[in-house]
Amino acid sequence: MTATTGVMTTATPSPVAPTGQHHGLAIVLFAVIVLVTVGITLWVGRQGNAAEDFYAGGRDFTPLQNGFALSGDYLSAASFLGVAGLIALYGYDGVLYSVGFLVAWLVVLMLVAELVRNAGRYTLADVLALRLRRRRVRAAAGGASVVVTLLYLVAQMVGAGSLVALLLGTNSSQARTWTIIAVGALMIVYVTIGGMRATTWIQIVKAFLLTAGSVLLTVLLVVRFHGDLFELMRQAARHSGAGHRYLEPGLKYGATFTSRLDFFSLGLALVLGTAGLPHILSRFYTVPTARAARRSTMWAIGLVGGFYLMAIALGLGATALIGSAEVRHANSAGNTAVPLLALVLGGGNGSTGGVVLFALISAIAFATILAVVAGLTLASSAAFAHDIWAGAWRGAPRRRRGGEIAEKPSEQQEVVVARFAAVGIGAAAIVISLYAQQLNVAFLVGLAFAVAASSNLPVLLYSLFWSRFTVRGAVWSVYGGLVPAIALVVFSPVVSGSRTALFPGVDFHWFPLENPGIVSIPLGFLAGWIGTLTSPEPADADRFAELEVRALTGAGAA
Repeated sequence: MTATTGVMTTATPSPVAPTGQHHGLAIVLFAVIVLVTVGITLWVGRQGNAAEDFYAGGRDFTPLQNGFALSGDYLSAASFLGVAGLIALYGYDGVLYSVGFLVAWLVVLMLVAELVRNAGRYTLADVLALRLRRRRVRAAAGGASVVVTLLYLVAQMVGAGSLVALLLGTNSSQARTWTIIAVGALMIVYVTIGGMRATTWIQIVKAFLLTAGSVLLTVLLVVRFHGDLFELMRQAARHSGAGHRYLEPGLKYGATFTSRLDFFSLGLALVLGTAGLPHILSRFYTVPTARAARRSTMWAIGLVGGFYLMAIALGLGATALIGSAEVRHANSAGNTAVPLLALVLGGGNGSTGGVVLFALISAIAFATILAVVAGLTLASSAAFAHDIWAGAWRGAPRRRRGGEIAEKPSEQQEVVVARFAAVGIGAAAIVISLYAQQLNVAFLVGLAFAVAASSNLPVLLYSLFWSRFTVRGAVWSVYGGLVPAIALVVFSPVVSGSRTALFPGVDFHWFPLENPGIVSIPLGFLAGWIGTLTSPEPADADRFAELEVRALTGAGAA
């Protein structure tokens, strides 16, 4: 057939779509996943209700366990559904997503893991508060963490809606809507009952299932092509509708100068954003020592690297065996490419193997989403309760009527507030997700990474490594990156002015890029620098020395 690009290609494979026979088995497996995860939550939730259990899982996980949990937190719906879908649709340019996600872990390993474990207690704001003991610093860092995790939550829930709609054999928005509501309700249950300990075990189980499922699909794909990966790429190019351009840079980002600039902005956000993600940083507190945190990161790098190599193969396989047109027809953003590939590799429509494999991979993808949303909800509720409510609002002595001084809240009170915060944040994520159902989940995660790299990373690095850094510099750094990042997204083609925008019927965009990282990340660093230079009070040298000793040696660490 003739593609829209004018390149003659061979006929694409016959259409592949799940039929009624897939639904029953898939729903049964989904139910099993839900029952197992809820069972873990109820079992673990009885083991401890102290703040250290809720926020940090008792700090007794091994490096291997935490490495699996880290990779489970990181390998989200964007990885399993979004990245493979982008590769299926855009080839080489889709692969660039996986490269950015993986390289980011080198920044975490070299600059963040051990220092954050030693210097903090439960959240990012704890690291800052060790030398910048002001309530407005906690409020700024806690607020930014809530925004970042909320954006990430939306991506996962959009992926869940696309997946279940495919399983039910419908593209109706009603099916996606009820799925998003159900996932939101489940994540609230996980966090309010189980806390970090239950969330970690759910992540470990999910990471194992995701790795095993990816290995199974990759082996079946390689066998299908008799080990000839070059033939896999050639067939993917033939069935992409773009010919050899599918295997070359530029299919998505190379058409104009603006698109190339957008790609650079995206890459910058992906590489730098991981070190500022609250749910990743909080996981370093679940191990007993900084050395264990570093070893956890090394395990995570190995698991994440192996997974992304398989994701590249699976994206190419979806194009080769299904065709980009059919992948796009099933879901315009490509989010269902991997389950459709599983259907083909299992034997296709009507085959027992196809039905079983399709349902199994879809259930694993659903488990992936459930686990990640639990970790994100926990991180955001901890930021609200520990940083904003207890640290900023209730952190200083307050006078009641009659002159009595109100005491600071206890850790048990914090945990209660965190549970209520999980309900509120879950409800907000549900509402936002209902308006973002047509966006690619990997793209949505890219926005979360941009906000994290713009607001959290500058203040974290300045606090750890710049002795002159001040309270004003910290506050300006957070807001100087957060506000421009959000504002540029609001006035970008993501929200209005394009067919796939949140509000396609209106156009008020003036910022040409979809990802704001190239502008907002430098602004975050610049604002922190200017705020420090113009600060009326100098930095406290003694507190920085205390932070430096504790971060490097672990003396006095929680």
